Amino acid sequence: MAAYPLPKFHFQVDWGGTKIGFQEVTGLDVEFEKLEYREGSSPEYSKINMPGMIKYTDVVLKRGVFKGDNEFYDWMKSNKLNKAERRDITISLLDEEHAPVVVWKLLNAWPMKIQSTDLKGEASEVAVESITVVHEGLQILNEG
Repeated sequence: MAAYPLPKFHFQVDWGGTKIGFQEVTGLDVEFEKLEYREGSSPEYSKINMPGMIKYTDVVLKRGVFKGDNEFYDWMKSNKLNKAERRDITISLLDEEHAPVVVWKLLNAWPMKIQSTDLKGEASEVAVESITVVHEGLQILNEG
């Protein structure tokens, strides 16, 4: 039997609030900063590259706007100077039986930005809002 890559359209997000569906998740990136170094007495006239500190990208969660749903705003309003309500967020890519196959865990996330929907008189699109969260760690679990 041939192995195929996983489709990316079947996922769920547990963000510590009411269970809601999200349309899109972006920013599940982790990278090492590159440190360049050259010792003065090195016979090579080039720098070497070393791994530095880990850098995490802000994660953006997008979803439809629902009447009377203010949970994103309430979470963001809990932020104060040097104080935030931090939550662990779990994003799961699901298989055909709705079981998690790949799981991303954002550690100590808090809302940095909420972007309301744009409004357009000529469009017949769904109103979509987004919340940008920052976090202190990304764990990736691939159960394959």
